[in-house]
Amino acid sequence: MSYEHLLVSNSADGVCVITLNRPERLNAVNPKLSDELPLAMNQAAADDAVRVVVITGSGRGFCAGLDLGDAASISGDTRATRIDPYRWVGRWVQSITACEKPVIAAINGAAAGAGFGLALACDVRLVAASAKCTAGYVRRGLSPDAGVSWFLPRLIGHARAMDIVLTGRDMDAGEAERIGLAAVVYADDVFAERVQAYATRMASGPPIALALTKRLMLGSSTTTLDAQLRDELTHIKSCFVTKDVREALAAFQGKRLPVFRGE
Repeated sequence: MSYEHLLVSNSADGVCVITLNRPERLNAVNPKLSDELPLAMNQAAADDAVRVVVITGSGRGFCAGLDLGDAASISGDTRATRIDPYRWVGRWVQSITACEKPVIAAINGAAAGAGFGLALACDVRLVAASAKCTAGYVRRGLSPDAGVSWFLPRLIGHARAMDIVLTGRDMDAGEAERIGLAAVVYADDVFAERVQAYATRMASGPPIALALTKRLMLGSSTTTLDAQLRDELTHIKSCFVTKDVREALAAFQGKRLPVFRGE
């Protein structure tokens, strides 16, 4: 499938890289981009050859949020679009959380507003040393979208989240790492290379176990401990009957690296 504002590449090692491609607007969201990203995510989710998805931006930015210069399309053409609760970036978040493969945000530059929310929705955030993140909404007289108000308190706690969203201040890569938003910060000149190596390493893992682990981790925020324990037992039993577990045991005994096939 070809896209107007996305570049999609699949490597032989199972990594799908989705690049937001509006560099002249720091990859800000317009209606076409808002429609295309869920399509690309759903395609990657359905492709057994894809084991890990990386989302990044072209040029200097990751994603600058909603393109406020496209004011004519923000209000919507019809009543249905005006009252659609998932319009614009809601379906971005849905497609990422529904994908049972690990999704990595490779934050190569500014991540603001909905772009910040896009990064928060991903399972892991890798950040370039020069990149900055900001909720930024209040600076434009807006309230959060793209799941920012849901993900941020769960990731860093209520008090820190309130500071970030109520001030709309910029956050550098060092702070993002210090408060737990960034898994790793890489120097700019090796960022793309290190992201690819990180994603490739993750893609070599057992696909079924990774999918069930993501399901458990996402579900843990809305369930009880007892229910979570039952789900953990159910999922680990599902893992035990896979060929990948037998391969892992054989590799351990043979003192070699396992080769997981998702079977």
